[in-house]
Amino acid sequence: MKIRMIFFILFSAIISLSQASELVYTPVNPNFGGNPLNTSHLFAGANAINDYKGPQDDSLFEQESALDRLTSSLESRLISQLLADVGNGNTGQLVTDDFILNIVDDSGALLIQIVDKETGETSEIQVSGLTPD
Repeated sequence: MKIRMIFFILFSAIISLSQASELVYTPVNPNFGGNPLNTSHLFAGANAINDYKGPQDDSLFEQESALDRLTSSLESRLISQLLADVGNGNTGQLVTDDFILNIVDDSGALLIQIVDKETGETSEIQVSGLTPD
């Protein structure tokens, strides 16, 4: 009985000395409110598991030469001029290194035929209703 009484007194003393509080979550990542001192540790861990290697070939980033830019600009200008001429009732054809472009005004319906010189494939675009009724 004495042992039980001593055990009970010790147990009561331990319980009265211990205190409990609620658990509070603190995020680790500084982006979500965590400690800013964790930044370098998290960044180092991310770099350690990153296995992505960038392209070694710089040819992906080659710029177009001035002559290519001029050619592209002239082709764009010629196509624009052809389309403007069709609005005036004219037809036209544009031949480039890659394709042949035929533009025809068929009584208010615009017909654009594109022929790929390399493969011989043709595409036709037909737009009707260009003239007001």
